[in-house]
Amino acid sequence: MNVSNKKAGRRRPMAEINVVPYIDVTLVLLIIFMITTPMLQSGVEVDLPKAQAAMVEQKDDTPPFIVSIQKEGLYFVNVGDGKDEPVLQEEIYSRVTAVLKNKPETKVLINADKNIEYGTVVTTMAALKNAGVPSVGLMTKSDEN
Repeated sequence: MNVSNKKAGRRRPMAEINVVPYIDVTLVLLIIFMITTPMLQSGVEVDLPKAQAAMVEQKDDTPPFIVSIQKEGLYFVNVGDGKDEPVLQEEIYSRVTAVLKNKPETKVLINADKNIEYGTVVTTMAALKNAGVPSVGLMTKSDEN
């Protein structure tokens, strides 16, 4: 009788996996990816110009909004009236926001001197992107000139 009591008192091994820790780890990873993914998509997209760039066709009669940067670091905007108005760098955001509010299909171009630092152009592009510009174009001269 001792032998049968001994077997009855022992527990049988469980063949189940405890999945609670795995669910916790998965939830933490999901939260981490949800937080980091928007940060990875905040870069400025740039298509580098080729040596022989094609002319940009204007599909409508809306003139482009042009931000010009001189080699001295002076900023100018041209809203399509043919006049370059001098502005401070901080004013570009409000100007482009006002233009896009009235005409959201307006193209935005940067016309920078070739001796301008790369960081200055990138900072201007980032400010334009933050103002809601979907894509920023870079003006270049053709090889023929």
